[in-house]
Amino acid sequence: MSRDDSGSFLPAYQEAEIVKKNPFASIDQGGVGKLMQTAVELGQKTRADVKLGICGEHGGDPESVKFCHTLGLTYVSCSPFRVPVARLAAAQAALKDEAVKTKK
Repeated sequence: MSRDDSGSFLPAYQEAEIVKKNPFASIDQGGVGKLMQTAVELGQKTRADVKLGICGEHGGDPESVKFCHTLGLTYVSCSPFRVPVARLAAAQAALKDEAVKTKK
């Protein structure tokens, strides 16, 4: 798949439920997300202080930002107009973690 020509096939893929969301804007947590989780785990085993993150449209997608937080990524990067949404999602993920820790 290529983002450059996704307009020619993505709407049909979404309509046929081959993909639920635009894979160029939202992380497929069950597929790509598992690969990311493996990369984080192996990277941190090799170097505990490694800084890991993502950039691009995924960095501005609220669900992807929250998912990256659960993986323990250090940062997300996105285009300037998506920064407010990304910051809000990151804050919500951090508050959710804090609430879980407080309940324990």
